[in-house]
Formats: sequence, structure tokens, C-alpha cells
Amino acid sequence: MSKHVLCTLFIIVALSSGLNAEILGSGQWGFQIDPPEEFEFVGGDQIKSFEFESPDGIGLTLMIYTNVQTVDATAADIQRRLNNQGQSSFFNYQGKRTAIFNLRFQNFSGWGLCVPLDPPDGTTALLLVLAYGDARRTDLEPVYLSILDSVVPTPADRLAPGPVTAWNYPQTRRVSKPLFGTKWGALVYDNDERAAQAVVDREHAVMLRYLDSPEWQRAWTRFYRMIYRDSFERLSSIAFIVERTFYQPDGNSRGAAERVLNWVQTFRYERDPQGSDFVNVVTAALEGRGDCDSRALLWAIILEHQGIPAAIMVSRSYSHAMGLVDVPGEGARFPLNDKHMLVAEPISQTAIGRIDRAMSDQKAWLGISFEN
Repeated sequence: MSKHVLCTLFIIVALSSGLNAEILGSGQWGFQIDPPEEFEFVGGDQIKSFEFESPDGIGLTLMIYTNVQTVDATAADIQRRLNNQGQSSFFNYQGKRTAIFNLRFQNFSGWGLCVPLDPPDGTTALLLVLAYGDARRTDLEPVYLSILDSVVPTPADRLAPGPVTAWNYPQTRRVSKPLFGTKWGALVYDNDERAAQAVVDREHAVMLRYLDSPEWQRAWTRFYRMIYRDSFERLSSIAFIVERTFYQPDGNSRGAAERVLNWVQTFRYERDPQGSDFVNVVTAALEGRGDCDSRALLWAIILEHQGIPAAIMVSRSYSHAMGLVDVPGEGARFPLNDKHMLVAEPISQTAIGRIDRAMSDQKAWLGISFEN
């Protein structure tokens, strides 16, 4: 569908032979993008332009512009070439002037993003990302936005909220909110909770598209990966206060992980089977509530802030999630990448390294690492 339209405008090139939920990265240009599952490469020169297409007709175009003057001029040129009827907006993303487009051209709709890059060789470059499909498919809107929000223009942006979320929920005013289980107030932006929950709800909608797909494990992995990226910086003050409250200056990483685990284990159990069933981790920390995966992910992020390698594992068979941590000591371990990590139960008052025998089949668990 999209090839006929866009080939008249661009030379179309691919990063690789397929996406398959892997994070795509360009060492030459320094950016990454983490699109959903089942996109296929449909042509290109693998240098400055990249095009993929999904089975349900979503087109994904990536273009590198070099030796350009401004994002504004490039955005105006793209609007003109596409004869786009949608509006464009400009905002600062991580200090970079960025353009976002609502795409409405011919029989297509979608979203586009134009953002400066920081290539290792010092070249001046912009990245254009277009995600679009049949204008009648309104159900594809969350997918378009998810694709654009997964863009990481520079390595420094890897653990910052994505561009779409930064545009929708600009961080302008910090407020102090009481942190559950402590006597301290955490500094967060006034819209952090709303922004984090919006990402959860959108990514849940994207993940549900793969519920009965052979790619469901990759879709689940991406769901948590997107939330981890969005939430990491939002939890900076919270992680600092947790360290101040629960850590001890003994250098015992296992003891530190245990004490933070004890904290999340005291949260109120809460789930919403009719919705995303995931309380965003900012609200979970501030209010002390959430289901198993909210708590496991919050715990893992806080440990990562303190330099303790952590991850999570989830199980469709057991309808449960647990934390994973790379610390010394005895206990049940789960293999993930090149590590064997201790398990951590986030719901009940259970020590690190212990798991209910009824949930101990490793093949029933999917390990999710956030290393990149």
C-alpha cells in the first residue's frame, strides 16, 4: 500500500531484514527505535532511508537528512511533499527542537516525527519517522503513536520518556508528594502520574493486538520495556529517597535489594481486570498500591538506579510476575541472558530467592531484561 506513495518521494532503505520486536539501532547515526512485532523490510539502501510494513498494512518509514538547516524547514518540506492535510507542532525534546505531524494525505492517516540526531562523527543530521496506514483504520492510532514514542534519537535519551509522551505531557513544574512508607516527600513533575498511566494504557492496547499471536512473548517484552524507559527518569527522586530510607552503608547489595523488596511487599494489592491491570510505577510508589507486575517493575527500576542489576519475569500460565536480581547468595535462580538471577516475590512477605513450588517451572516464565 505505502510503497507506491512514498517511493515517489524517498529512496527507501531498511535497517535489517526484519524487526521481530528487537530494538533497532544505527551505529552510524546513533539512534534507536523499538517498533512492535511483525514488521517486514520492503526495500532500501540501508544508509539513509528505511522502510518496513506490517501484515495489517502499517507503513513505517525512517529517513536521515544530512546537511540541513532547521527542523522547521525540513518539516515544512515534508508537509509540502506529502500534501499533508494534518497539522504539525513543534516542541523541545531533551533540549532538541522537534516536530510532530498528524498525517492526513491521500487515503492514509498516521503520525510523523522529525528530531535532530547526534551522530558519532559530528555530522548534522535529522531523523524523520512516519507511521501510517489506511485512514479508515482508527484502531491503528495507538500503534502509530507507540512507534514514534519508541524513538531514541541519541544515547542520552535512552532512559527518558519518549518524544510523543514528552509532547503530550511536558514536564514544566515539579511538586513534592509524600512517598508511601516514608517520612519524606518525593519531587516529581505534576503530570508524571498521568503521563506514566497514559503510556501504560496505550502500550497495553498495542500488546493486546498480539494476545493470540505466536509473537505474544515479544509483545509482552516490549510492553514492559516501553514502560521501563518512560518511568526510569520519573523515579529518580523516589529512588533517592528509598535509598536514603532503606539502604544501609554496608555495601551489601543483597541486603539492599531485600529491604526495598520488603517495602513493595507492604503495598496494597490492587488490580483492574477490565483495564490495563497495571498501576503505573510512579503512582504505585507514591500511594503504595499495585499488582504484582507494577511492584516487580518498580522494584527493579529502583535497584537499577542504585547500580544493582535487576529485571523481571512474567508468566501467562501462572498470571503472575516476579522480580529478578543479580546479587550473591543462596536461593532459587532464573537464567536470563548470561546471568542466573535470584527471584523476588513482590506480593507476599517472602525473602529473596524463594518461590512457591507450585510456580517453580522455569519454562512457564518469560524473563525480561532491560539491558541495552
